[in-house]
Amino acid sequence: MENLLYKNCELCPRKCGVDRTSGLRGFCGETSDIRVASVGLHFGEEPLITVFGGSGTVFFTGCTLHCAFCQNFQISQQGMGKDLSRAEFVRLCLELEKLGAENINLVTGSHAIPKIAEYLSEAKNAGLSIPVAWNSSAYESVESLSLLHGLVDIWLPDLKTLNAQMSAQLFAAQDYPSVAKRAIRYMISESPLKIVERKKNGESREKMLSGVIIRHLFLPGRLDDTILTLDWLKSHADGKACISLMSQYTPVEFSQRKEALSAFQNRLVSTEEDKSLRALIDKYDFDYLFYQDLSDDTDWLPDFSREQPFSNALARPVWHWKTGFVGSSIAKD
Repeated sequence: MENLLYKNCELCPRKCGVDRTSGLRGFCGETSDIRVASVGLHFGEEPLITVFGGSGTVFFTGCTLHCAFCQNFQISQQGMGKDLSRAEFVRLCLELEKLGAENINLVTGSHAIPKIAEYLSEAKNAGLSIPVAWNSSAYESVESLSLLHGLVDIWLPDLKTLNAQMSAQLFAAQDYPSVAKRAIRYMISESPLKIVERKKNGESREKMLSGVIIRHLFLPGRLDDTILTLDWLKSHADGKACISLMSQYTPVEFSQRKEALSAFQNRLVSTEEDKSLRALIDKYDFDYLFYQDLSDDTDWLPDFSREQPFSNALARPVWHWKTGFVGSSIAKD
């Protein structure tokens, strides 16, 4: 059944129709094999996700969206990564749990949902007991997402824009707003909010066991688009999901898509824009909202050609596509 879904592939909204089982690659850049670039403990996600132990992130190669400003472009559009078998995936999930991960965080796996669902089932049968998070662009069909029913506890979708003209230029996907809204509504219906308190060394922190965190990245010079997005979130997600408004936009050296970037001002967020965003937070009064402090530090940008793609303060690498398992605490057999 799984292989049939990759023939004349219509897993994502692009419905490119490629027979990915034959070795051909779809718009996503991938065959029916699963490829992964990096696995590790990540401490840069929202506090509900990182808690004490960090989020056990698995970065998949390929993507259904191809954002012009993608900060993970090396893996989403340039193909960095290595084939990963079911047994290897299961071992990595169990290793992450053993190392103290608060959850398994599957990043940009939309194009590989059937196999990921199969692999997750195997991991749970093998003893995986921490929550599983699905981290995506939300450019996904509900029919494909339904294959993850009962396997995913937490959803971390982007809601990048509700401006169809912007999505056409930046993602070559004019239907992104309608697709993403439908996907997010499904995620909310799948996973009601469940947040508990955890204690360690006398310190208490909240941890999400179930629910949705909807992320919106403010694009410099496009405040009206953010207002449009927040209006929709207030009406359809407030009280049902957590909102994460991000001000971390950072230009990247990704020359293939420079022309598309004329849709907005390709620069860091200004202090004036930060003040406007903070005023919006007060106006909307969301039940549960995260907002980043403004920073001009670009050291957090990942480089997946390295065993440690992130800064040491942000992540602890466990596995890398070039070298396999890394770190003295993990056996390399």
